[in-house]
Amino acid sequence: MIGKEEFWDDIKNELSKTMQTISYDMWIEPLEPVCFVDGTFVLAAKTAISKKTIERSYLDQIRDVASSLDSFVTDVEIIVKEQEGEYLKKQSISLPDRGLIVDEKSAKKQEKKTNPFLEKYTFDTFVQGKSNEFALAAAKTVAENPGGKYNPLFIYSGVGLGKTHLLHAIGNFLFKHSPKTKVVYANSENMVNELINVIRGGNNDDSNRFREKYRACDVLMIDDIQFLSGKNSMQEAFFHIFNDLYQSNKQIIITSDRAPKDLPTLEERLRTRFSWGLMVDIQPPDTETRIAILKMKAAHEKFMLSDEVAEFIADNATTNIRDMEGLLNKIIFFSSLANKVIDTKELAYEALRDFIDEKKETLDAETIISTVCRYFSITTTDIFSKKRTKNIVEPRMIAIYLITELLSMPLMSIGQLFGGRDHTTVIHARDKITEEIKTNPRIKIIVADLKNMLLNR
Repeated sequence: MIGKEEFWDDIKNELSKTMQTISYDMWIEPLEPVCFVDGTFVLAAKTAISKKTIERSYLDQIRDVASSLDSFVTDVEIIVKEQEGEYLKKQSISLPDRGLIVDEKSAKKQEKKTNPFLEKYTFDTFVQGKSNEFALAAAKTVAENPGGKYNPLFIYSGVGLGKTHLLHAIGNFLFKHSPKTKVVYANSENMVNELINVIRGGNNDDSNRFREKYRACDVLMIDDIQFLSGKNSMQEAFFHIFNDLYQSNKQIIITSDRAPKDLPTLEERLRTRFSWGLMVDIQPPDTETRIAILKMKAAHEKFMLSDEVAEFIADNATTNIRDMEGLLNKIIFFSSLANKVIDTKELAYEALRDFIDEKKETLDAETIISTVCRYFSITTTDIFSKKRTKNIVEPRMIAIYLITELLSMPLMSIGQLFGGRDHTTVIHARDKITEEIKTNPRIKIIVADLKNMLLNR
């Protein structure tokens, strides 16, 4: 017996192992199995454009996988949805030596305990750097010994820096190594809405179920605790849940976008309890860590990311890992759509032009100059002067380079801005710093720092 849905699931499973995730999601996942026609497996695309793209770029790969899975399937054909009726009339009811073709899966897989945590978020996929090493170490310790050394564990940082990743990594570790451990994971905003519904319903059974859900666990994870601020009823309920779990040596893990002391509408008794265990923060990653994160993400997506493009992305998204990964996804999507390799800064800029230009629109020469002066502890009078000492010349050249790099400003106008200097002086400064970035690590770091300050104000 051969089922078209089951056969297609097997093909997709094999394709997902070798294809870029975005390409797979865009072109393969939407295809629908239609039927078999004389050994040809027929798949339907949603549009004629999709059909054409799949035939050009992916059909040979699909055919190879199909024939490797079942030698009686000799070909694969892509049609559009409108043709389904025509092909169903021609479909085979059997294949040689294989018996009937069925539309339903032959047997249901044995049900297993479902992992509620995102499997991509593990300790192995969390890139360690100076900005997050303490939070990572604390999370690993808690995962290996819940309810032990660090209870509660309070992790705080800005948006998109890895708090939720660490929560899911702990959950995945426990699911794999301690499957009998009862873990409850909740976003505090959802927890608030859940309690509101219980209160509105006025049903004692619902109220008991709510309390039991959060008290009868071994590990409680609450993401974004800041949403409890100002919500007195929820804080009261959470206070009692916290006490019950803590007194029973059950592990409590909490994340927030701020430290407890910076949550003024959070009750003092809760802030005090959060400090009983360990509080760790995650800072924005440095350039090396950002590049490492991009490399790991690209490898996961089966995308060859060049050092030049990785550095370009890292320079343009410095404070939020989600934004940085979003830019990488745009690069991958652009590469897939245009069917071209994106391996240079120029091609990366082409793919990210809208984002980069939007950033640049908020900048002006005055902001760049004042930021450079503040960085080097000099005055604008110094930078515009005729002084030729190194402590003035270097910042001046870097400021000129950044203006040429980040603004669409004529060279003559830049020269006039810097005390009426000739445009050839501007070109010299730009080219000089460009070369220094390639050969001088100190200048490279300075320019990267200044770009971070300017593009993430």
